[in-house]
Amino acid sequence: MRVIPRLKEVEFVKSSGKAKDCPRDDRPEFAILGRSNVGKSSLINVLARKKEVALTSKKPGKTQLINHFLVNKSWYLVDLPGYGFAKAPDSARMDWSSFTKGYFLNRETLVAVLLLIDASVPPQKIDLDCANWLGRNNIPMTLVFTKCDKMKGKRTRPDENIKNFQELMRQNYREHPAWIMTSSVTGLGRDELLLHMSQLRNYWDQ
Repeated sequence: MRVIPRLKEVEFVKSSGKAKDCPRDDRPEFAILGRSNVGKSSLINVLARKKEVALTSKKPGKTQLINHFLVNKSWYLVDLPGYGFAKAPDSARMDWSSFTKGYFLNRETLVAVLLLIDASVPPQKIDLDCANWLGRNNIPMTLVFTKCDKMKGKRTRPDENIKNFQELMRQNYREHPAWIMTSSVTGLGRDELLLHMSQLRNYWDQ
C-alpha cells in the first residue's frame, strides 16, 4: 500500500535575487522550472491544495525571483523564474539566465529539478534546450508534463506530444529521465509526484 505524503504546512520563506541569498539551512529542495506560461504556480498550489500559496497571474513571467516555500518544516519547493517569455526585456532575460544557472550549478541542497513541459502543445525547442543543458551539467531532473487534460485542436493530443518529446530526449540521453503527467484542473498526477519526491528525498538523505 502506497502512503502518499501530506503537505500539512507550506510556508513562504523568502524571495532571492541571487543564488547566494537563498536559505542556507541544509534542507533538501526541489526546483520548479519551466516556460513562463507552463503552470508552475498552479502546480505548487495543487500540491499544497491551497489556491494562494504561489502567485498566479494571467500575465506570464510574473515570477522574477527565486522563491522558497518551506514544506512541513523539513524541505523546500523552489519556484524559479519562467523562461522564454518573449515580452520580457532583454536585460531581464539575461539576468534570469545568469542567476538561475548559478543557482543550479552551486546549490548543494538541490535534490532534483522538476522541469515542467506543456503537454497541450508540440515539443518546444526551448524546453529541449533547457533539458539538455541540465543533462550536460549532471543536474538531476524529472519531467513533469502539465495541462494533460487539454487538447488544442484535433491533431494535438497530450499523449502524442509527450511521446514526441520523449523521442527527442532520447537523442541525448541514454536513460530517459523520470516523467509524470499532471493537470492542475483535475489533480492528475498529484499523488504520484508527491510520492516520487518523497522517494527522491529518502535517497538524498542516505
